[in-house]
Amino acid sequence: MTMPGDRRGRLRVVAIADADSFVKWSAALIDSAPSVDPHLVLVQTPLVVSVAQEHAALAGTGIRPEAVTRIAYNDLSGWLSTDRPDVVVIAGRGPFVRLVMRQIDRVAPRPVVVSGLPGMSIPAQRGAALYRRHCDLMVLHSKRELRAFRQLAGRLGVTMRFGLATLPFARPAAEATGGTDLVFAAQAIVPREPEERRQLAELLRAAALADPTRRVVLKLRSRPELGEVETHFERTELTDLLRDRPDNLVFSHEPMSRALETAEGLVTISSTAAVEAMAMGVPVIALTTFGVSKTHLNTVFNGSGVQGSAEDVIARRFRHPHPGWMADNYFHDPSESTWWSDVERLVDTRRRGVLAPRFVPTARGGALHEAWQRKAVLGYRDRSLLGAVALSVGAPLVWGILSARKVLGRRGAESWSDDGSDITVTPARYQDPIVRPRRSVLATVID
Repeated sequence: MTMPGDRRGRLRVVAIADADSFVKWSAALIDSAPSVDPHLVLVQTPLVVSVAQEHAALAGTGIRPEAVTRIAYNDLSGWLSTDRPDVVVIAGRGPFVRLVMRQIDRVAPRPVVVSGLPGMSIPAQRGAALYRRHCDLMVLHSKRELRAFRQLAGRLGVTMRFGLATLPFARPAAEATGGTDLVFAAQAIVPREPEERRQLAELLRAAALADPTRRVVLKLRSRPELGEVETHFERTELTDLLRDRPDNLVFSHEPMSRALETAEGLVTISSTAAVEAMAMGVPVIALTTFGVSKTHLNTVFNGSGVQGSAEDVIARRFRHPHPGWMADNYFHDPSESTWWSDVERLVDTRRRGVLAPRFVPTARGGALHEAWQRKAVLGYRDRSLLGAVALSVGAPLVWGILSARKVLGRRGAESWSDDGSDITVTPARYQDPIVRPRRSVLATVID
């Protein structure tokens, strides 16, 4: 381990993550910071990446295997107290961020705490802000996101600092691409309904049959048969729906950057892979077959010029985005990015003792509520008696709240049904289980 005295003036920056998309984002983000001593800490939760997923996430970064540590949650504050980082980037779902913050609250000297989201974040969601409001800085990736989250924070009555960055893994291609693959970026929860996912599988099959000489590549993020999981839970797996498929419809688990090297174009509904493709000069189709709405997380593509139908996919009518849309969405001039200069100022301010720490307050409901929050994130890795009690009490209550949300819905301005705004001030109607149904215990977190 590199000790504080060996850093020669460089800031020690530690990313703390668990799930695949957050590992990829945080590793690329800290690797993009100039003159730092980076390290990646993987916390053992039910969502933690496998070694193969870790290697895929780190592809293209300069983070070496020896700069990665896997650690139990209970050991985190002790590790941080020994390592003494200047900056910690917490990269995980909202409940994970809050839980890690409770460990950082025990660390002295206290690092500057940064958080963020691993991709496109329109609409700006209530939970994304509330779970991260105790961090010193939240990183966003477009001017549009910056406006949306500032508006959201104001509507929620919370004080937050925001920094602008380019998406760190969206990099130009080393050389011009000229592939022939149609690459589809699979998503676990978009579309969500089983019938829509069957329809999507049939579209991929039709695209492959339309031209047997060119491949259709279903780009996947995990291999469930190997015990791998990803950030969101896929209830109807595309791989199951495509067991019977043409020979030129193939599955791929390689890094997205590598898959795009042989791509003629990329198809997605709302994956951040679209931004990766655009950065490499690969044309895109943002599929509108299932609608354009906040619930499909694809209103961000309105006005982009890349939206297209199923017929466009089969005919491979890929598009490049409009320059005006790009400037407001993820392709601003890098000189306009502020996040790292913001971090440096915060570090200096904290060293001078004038940056007050933002402690996570005690949960309403006291120890039992905090035990629920811990159990919901750590799942079977939390073996405490209080966690088991909290789960038995909390699970029926949470499922009742979620069921009520589905029945009642969320209506009105700036809600999930208001597709004309870029923020949602109402809680999400659906939440993924943190402990997946393959396990014997099921826990769900609500915002």
